[in-house]
Amino acid sequence: MKKTVDAIGDVCPIPVVKTKKVIEELKAQGGTVETFVDNEIAVQNLTKLGKSSGYTVISEKLEEKKFRVEIQITTGEGVETQKQEISCIPDGRRQNTVVVISSECMGEGNPELGTALMKSYIYALSQQNQLPSTILFYNGGVKLACKDAPTLDDLKSLEAQGVEILACGTCLNFYGLSEKLQVGTVTNMYVIAEKMGQASLIIKP
Repeated sequence: MKKTVDAIGDVCPIPVVKTKKVIEELKAQGGTVETFVDNEIAVQNLTKLGKSSGYTVISEKLEEKKFRVEIQITTGEGVETQKQEISCIPDGRRQNTVVVISSECMGEGNPELGTALMKSYIYALSQQNQLPSTILFYNGGVKLACKDAPTLDDLKSLEAQGVEILACGTCLNFYGLSEKLQVGTVTNMYVIAEKMGQASLIIKP
């Protein structure tokens, strides 16, 4: 049996999640799953997924930004040979940089302008070749990670690329936003202090 997964346009780790689900369906009777993706990182992660379970993996580049990864599942196989490590960030894009955001606005002056600048900054951050390891939100900055914030899509993109996003729980509670966090996880001041203390570079826009 052969099944196809269309993951063109999907951000990491969605191609892996979709493919893994199909593999589980095929384990009993065996078969082949071919997944179409649009980037080499997805190809690498799908190859890790297949080989970590002892399956045969074949990949090929069909055209610019279109790849096919075929994983052959044989009945009786599937014993993990090594720990599977999925990385959504290409080598060279990881660094121990922490971005700290304490306000909805960037800079001082007009609040409307500051809000627009912060939105633009977070988008620009998501497009950088070198991504930060962590983004910390505290005080008014936590609002940017909550429901209806104009920055949610870009923050979700950063999280999908492996950036850790943490929001201060005390701050969320103070602003009545404890149930409205939409991206990242709740943290405390001890962890915030620890992350900042261990950072090689701290950026505060």
